[in-house]
Amino acid sequence: MKVDWDPKAKEAKRQVAAYIRKEFGTKRAKKFKQEVDDTVNMLMRSPFIGKLDPLFEDRPVAYRSVIINGLNKMIYRVEDDVIYIAGFWDTRMDDEDQATQVK
Repeated sequence: MKVDWDPKAKEAKRQVAAYIRKEFGTKRAKKFKQEVDDTVNMLMRSPFIGKLDPLFEDRPVAYRSVIINGLNKMIYRVEDDVIYIAGFWDTRMDDEDQATQVK
């Protein structure tokens, strides 16, 4: 499987990592990045492990989500042999607002 990040999702992940580095230090930021990498690797082995996300049930494509470290949500879809990561945000933010940005 191949992984393709939407540019907005990739930027959101980068911003979260920068925030963690600033507030909690480099060690914690590295741990966050490893958690994201571990989740992506898990999806590459088992792409349908994430639950179908009800925020996107009205869309023609099935979107799934996984929670990373209890605070971040990664939205993705599977098309052929590609996992397309379409969204990434802090779970403390309003899901409805964030969902509108997912293509």
